[in-house]
Amino acid sequence: MARYLKKGRDAEARAEDDARVRHTVESILADIAKRGNTAVRELSAKFDGWVRDDYRLTDKEIKDCMSQLSARDLEDIRFAQEQVRNFAQHQRESIRDLEVETLPGVWLGHKNIPVNSVGCYVPGGKYPLLASAHMSIITARVAMVDRVVTCAPPFQGKPAPAIVAAQHMAGADVIYALGGVQAVGAIALGTETIEPVDMLVGPGNAFVAEAKRQLYGRVGIDLFAGPTETLVIADESVDAEMCATDLLGQAEHGANSPAVLMTTSEKLAKATIDEIERLLTILPTAEIARRAWQDYGEVIVCEDDEEMVREADRIASEHVQVMTRDPNFFLTNMKNYGALFLGPRTNVAFGDKVIGTNHTLPTMKAARYTGGLWVGKFLKTCTYQRVESDSASAMIGEYCSRLCMLEGFAGHAEQANVRVRRYGGRNIPYATAAE
Repeated sequence: MARYLKKGRDAEARAEDDARVRHTVESILADIAKRGNTAVRELSAKFDGWVRDDYRLTDKEIKDCMSQLSARDLEDIRFAQEQVRNFAQHQRESIRDLEVETLPGVWLGHKNIPVNSVGCYVPGGKYPLLASAHMSIITARVAMVDRVVTCAPPFQGKPAPAIVAAQHMAGADVIYALGGVQAVGAIALGTETIEPVDMLVGPGNAFVAEAKRQLYGRVGIDLFAGPTETLVIADESVDAEMCATDLLGQAEHGANSPAVLMTTSEKLAKATIDEIERLLTILPTAEIARRAWQDYGEVIVCEDDEEMVREADRIASEHVQVMTRDPNFFLTNMKNYGALFLGPRTNVAFGDKVIGTNHTLPTMKAARYTGGLWVGKFLKTCTYQRVESDSASAMIGEYCSRLCMLEGFAGHAEQANVRVRRYGGRNIPYATAAE
């Protein structure tokens, strides 16, 4: 049976935090819907200290941001974007339109149609997370979305040059220097000067995630992406330094980012706890990482790999770093995860920044029912049907009429009956089942 050597905050305390966030976001979105640009301006001033008449960046501002990056910076961004684009293109090629003759004269099919417009949120208030621009904008472009709008908060009182460069290089049509709930609310609901989009994508803090949840239905969303989550699954084939580094490397995202170690070795578990304490004395982002580890860090000792699979599927973590003698065992048997990172030679940071898979992934146990952002999220799989012969229409019509009357839908039945009369030559009375 799995044993906890360390546990994080209990569910009740987390629920109280969620309730406070929910109430705050609800009032902000209502304000934006009512007062438009005025509300957005006041919220931006309040939360980011950032006020403009128009939050859309001009071509000159975009060029100025690009000029602040070195040639190496731009090349590194270009390399990362090439990896994301390449994998997204392979994903798109795996999605095929379909048409099949299911019965003589009856053709059924589906088409994969891109959504018309997407708003991509790029977090950047604490760290300029330019990688999120690659993941959302490029993937939408590969899916052939017509209009791609993007938002990122100001960083240190001005547009973040690296984020703006990444947004521009990825192919954004419009770039807004606007963050938080006011950003996703404005592009989802629209204002006097901001045209609304059909879909919101991209990660964000707890407030942005809650805003997407509340806006879902009025617009589409990619998934519910809350605070970063990391699960490290390990055995004695790796050491405590590797485990501790991979846990703290993600805990620095935020003070509410869960970081969990699961292992079959109590010795490794205890050594990792000690190593985390050592690394927290030298890690530049230790202030944030320490709070995340204290409040949300967990250490679980399991009997064997099979129990680790069961526990990992229960946790359904966003990121799962597997460092065991047989990492493919987890690839074969695990079902609930955002993304797997198999073996010690890879890690979550590779996926976050550069390797090419998408880093916008399900959190808060959403991995039980959805995967992460990919080309398919921007596509609507829409079906169609075509009946090409009189005999097929009449034959399907007779079945349809009887089934409709079984449900009491006379009008539905008559839709079928009129085809039976017209194309099958049978004299069926109005709104009665075919014999």
